Amino acid sequence: MRQHLLKLLALALAALMLSACASYQALPLNDHPLLPDNLSQLRVDARKLPFPHLASYTIDPGNGLDITEIAILAVLNNPELQLARANAHIAHAQAFAAGLLPDPQFNLARDFPVHKAAGVTTAYNAGIAYDLNSLISHAAKSDAGKANLRKTNLDLLWQEWQVIARARVLFTRAITQTRLLAWLTRKADLLQAQYRKSKVALSQGNMTVIATDSALIAWQDAERQRNDLQRRQAKTRHQLDNLLGLAPTVQLKLVDDLKLAPLSNANVEQALRQLPQRRPDLLALKAGYAAQDARYRQAILNQFPAFNLGLNKARDTGGIITHGFTLALTLPIFDGNRGNIAIAKATRQRLHDEYEIRLNRARSKVLRLLADRKLLQNQLKTITQHLPELDRAANRARAALASGSLDTAAFVSFESVRIAKHIEAANLKQSLQENRIALLTLIGGDFPQRIAEKTQ
Repeated sequence: MRQHLLKLLALALAALMLSACASYQALPLNDHPLLPDNLSQLRVDARKLPFPHLASYTIDPGNGLDITEIAILAVLNNPELQLARANAHIAHAQAFAAGLLPDPQFNLARDFPVHKAAGVTTAYNAGIAYDLNSLISHAAKSDAGKANLRKTNLDLLWQEWQVIARARVLFTRAITQTRLLAWLTRKADLLQAQYRKSKVALSQGNMTVIATDSALIAWQDAERQRNDLQRRQAKTRHQLDNLLGLAPTVQLKLVDDLKLAPLSNANVEQALRQLPQRRPDLLALKAGYAAQDARYRQAILNQFPAFNLGLNKARDTGGIITHGFTLALTLPIFDGNRGNIAIAKATRQRLHDEYEIRLNRARSKVLRLLADRKLLQNQLKTITQHLPELDRAANRARAALASGSLDTAAFVSFESVRIAKHIEAANLKQSLQENRIALLTLIGGDFPQRIAEKTQ
């Protein structure tokens, strides 16, 4: 009867262990590129975004993509973010593993007599043991796993902020480059027409060779500027495709519609005071510090002697049954986990210093951007207040050229200056947009993120 019960117990224990086992599933690699070559192949479910205010935003590539749609598509489809989310899954698994208690150890040994004799029977020794030290440091280990999970989630959120900023910058660059190309094309066409007229005048003896060559050089320089811009424009488009995880052959239709939150100096100053509570990278560093602090506590707890307790039942070949226990105790004479304690303490100090340095750099960078913004605003104001006057003067010069009271060379020189000022204004506006995007990103100006969820 006893043997029958032992068999049933062994079968039940085996079934329990098998039910908790994971099964293997193959995941073969794909050797063929899978870059989408069409916008319809991208994920467009804004509800998966960590930004609630974008969850109801409608994405319609058919009527062109604005700056918000580009940002949404980038966060949902960026390849680097896909890897970051995979790292987050690993952190979830590590936190789960850190919260598990170690399993007890069961031992069974049997001895079979070689020679049979009266009163001689099969001997056995069975016992179960457990490492009690794992219980002492389990809370610290679990805390470290949870804090590390928070750090990973916050790092992911910060990376999503960076992708949005990058998408916004590339969008504004693409729009600005389209505007600049129109101005440079106008300039090149104007100088080309002047060169052709110079050649005609040269053939008629009304123009010198030097003047004609000067017209040619001016035209070719304008063509060089346009060609350089076209290359930069193609590079920007490819970078945008890459950010969205698209094939480089995809042509995105962008809508010139910049929707960015207003940003005053008062807003920035208030956000600066709240940086430690709103910047995901700073919160991630705090979580990383908390994880290392827990590891430091774990290392201190592990300096106590390893304590392993087991309960045994045995029967010798003479049929005598005994009950007892085993006790294993490590003597902390040489090691005592002092090395791991020193490493954990030094690592915690480094993370402490890193947080302070990052916080100081964050504030310094924001203040530098504010100073740059003031300079750019003053320069743009100086230029734009004269642009209407230049445009009106250009209309008068065009009328004078048509009436014959102004020669072509003077008109071209005047028009070239006007075009250069419009190009300078467009570049200043682009610099201001990039400055604004950087500020919004650094202070989280329009990122009402779900920080609470990211810290779980």
